[in-house]
Amino acid sequence: MGTVYLARSRGGRAVAVKVARPELASDPSFRARFRAEVAAARQVGGFHTAQVVDADPDAEAPWLATAYIPGPTLAALVTAEGPMDEGRLRSLGAALAEALEAIHACGLVHRDLKPGNIVMAPDGPRVLDFGIARALESTRLTATGSAFGTPGYLAPEQALGEEVTGAADVFALGAVLVAAAGGRPFGDGTPMGLMYRAVHEDPDLASVPEPLRGLVGRCLAKDPAGRPTPEEILDVLGEGARDGAGAVPPPTVLDAPATPRHPVPPGFGPPQDSIPPSYGPARGGVPSTPVPPQVAVPSPYALPAPHDSVPPGFGPPNPAFFVPPPPVAPPQPVPDFVAADNVYGIVVDGAGICLQLLDEEAEFTWAEIGAVRYERTRRGRWLRIAVDLYDGTSYLCEIDGRRVARVEEWVTGLDRVLVRFLPR
Repeated sequence: MGTVYLARSRGGRAVAVKVARPELASDPSFRARFRAEVAAARQVGGFHTAQVVDADPDAEAPWLATAYIPGPTLAALVTAEGPMDEGRLRSLGAALAEALEAIHACGLVHRDLKPGNIVMAPDGPRVLDFGIARALESTRLTATGSAFGTPGYLAPEQALGEEVTGAADVFALGAVLVAAAGGRPFGDGTPMGLMYRAVHEDPDLASVPEPLRGLVGRCLAKDPAGRPTPEEILDVLGEGARDGAGAVPPPTVLDAPATPRHPVPPGFGPPQDSIPPSYGPARGGVPSTPVPPQVAVPSPYALPAPHDSVPPGFGPPNPAFFVPPPPVAPPQPVPDFVAADNVYGIVVDGAGICLQLLDEEAEFTWAEIGAVRYERTRRGRWLRIAVDLYDGTSYLCEIDGRRVARVEEWVTGLDRVLVRFLPR
């Protein structure tokens, strides 16, 4: 939401002061929602949370002060000391369930529970940032139409933009327990890939001790109605919390092993001539002198001529060829198209096309795009998409749909969006 400062009250108590970003401060709806959420957060108290001690939603830069909780985050603790055993997982789950029970009783939904928002204090875990999550979500949804939260911990209904209830926090709790056990419920990859698997695929529970897999699996149910309530989680885990396993001593800092990146699968690289033209201007022969576009449109993603300007993994530029000039303005937005696997992702919407390769992104406006070509590959279970720009460069992604039926759904959705922006 902005910048967080470690400060001290006049009496010398340590507090965390969070000051909102300027773009949030200028949004009246954020201020109104922030005011309401701070008022509700004050009711939760500080037993399993960082208690709100002061706030000023009407200040020039809205701010919130909470008690400072010493200790590492859960994410830092697992990195330094390794996965938790069954006893500590039980204690962690019970403490977090009790925190969610208190938060939900005040009419709040956290919406972004994750290891980075959980501080492992000497007397047990504390949940941070619930007081601002809903205010931020409202602003972000209004501004971008995007889901608020962290992929990998985001419930399916959040990823789909549906109604969010306390059951979404229970889903995140299940994902947190998998992470604390040393696993990743939906693997690695792009944010879109993580959200896609959260909606459509079963979680990986291999790292979770066998006695806890049933409960964690229920927390990660796709249907919110199939998840247990925080009270039910406490009924199962409460006994294991009596040994104080949730409280942790200061961690011994170790060198965390580097997480290996996914290797790029074979078949990726520059677009092949076999990809048929699909949408956009018809291709002619390659002229001796490329014809520049008649309308200069600045690109939000820098694409100068040198080869080293192409983001790694998207393939080298192809030779330039003649195309008609781009339109003066892009068409009006329509519902977007999204497809992803654990390496590549693509979003097509009213703004243009965004390609993702692991942590790399390449974004193009419709004014830059000359044509989009695609074909089904690998017996129809993969979709290869090439984006050809007016400056002569091309970018390729090949997405693993795993099933022919899924690739057919992708093609149908892609056709529907492309025919609106790049008619044949």
